[in-house]
Amino acid sequence: MTERIQKALARAGLGSRREIERWIRDGRVTVDGQLAQLGQQIEGASRVEVDNRPVAWASTASTPARLLLYHKPVGQICSRDDPQGRATVFEALPRLRGRRWISVGRLDINTSGLLLFTTDGELAHRLMHPSSGIDREYRCRVRGSPGEREFKRLLTGVRLSGQLCRFESIEAGRGSGANRWFEVVLKEGRNREVRRMWQSVGCTVSRLVRVRYGPFRLERQHKAGTFLELEASACDRLFDKTTSPKRRAYPKKAERKRPGRSHRS
Repeated sequence: MTERIQKALARAGLGSRREIERWIRDGRVTVDGQLAQLGQQIEGASRVEVDNRPVAWASTASTPARLLLYHKPVGQICSRDDPQGRATVFEALPRLRGRRWISVGRLDINTSGLLLFTTDGELAHRLMHPSSGIDREYRCRVRGSPGEREFKRLLTGVRLSGQLCRFESIEAGRGSGANRWFEVVLKEGRNREVRRMWQSVGCTVSRLVRVRYGPFRLERQHKAGTFLELEASACDRLFDKTTSPKRRAYPKKAERKRPGRSHRS
């Protein structure tokens, strides 16, 4: 049985599909001694190397995928390495051999909340792809005085860097005066999108927390800087759910630690 190279290596946990496609374009991947091509079909007997180092992609791909829910605190970045020496989210995750943790989306250094990590790059790709229609929900403390006109703009859509961005819903929370809490839902997670959308209507986000990603919700007892690992079979079930409009969360293992008003479109 053959499979496209970027999909096979992503499923094996060597990286996200987008990352592997970049490796192929940069000439870092070979198949049986020849430079790999995007979309190339490989089979179990194919000898694959990345940066001249052989990878056991076939055996790794048969290993059950793992999926973590991580509560990112403010102050951590989502890159693997940082020249400035800042703490990264990957430092808090369990060690792996032969595979890598792949983040499902990112949060900026000043945003806290739910991050998903998996060893299956193909699953990560599906969870992030716009066609999956997966909701992202955020709690945001907003400084300003948005009214009906501003809410309508945010629900209808505002243009950011030439792209139309919109909230699926806006729900008012606690707070009054110049600082109020809102819960917003959107379908995509572009760079600093929530902050930039509020800024487009004259408001500033002073605190931002992602509380839900698709079927997964950040529970109150899930402390910042810790992760929860889902049952092994959840990844397989989630693969089947990523194209379904209705999704649900799956049971989680025990936690593992490391030292009023509504507006809808």
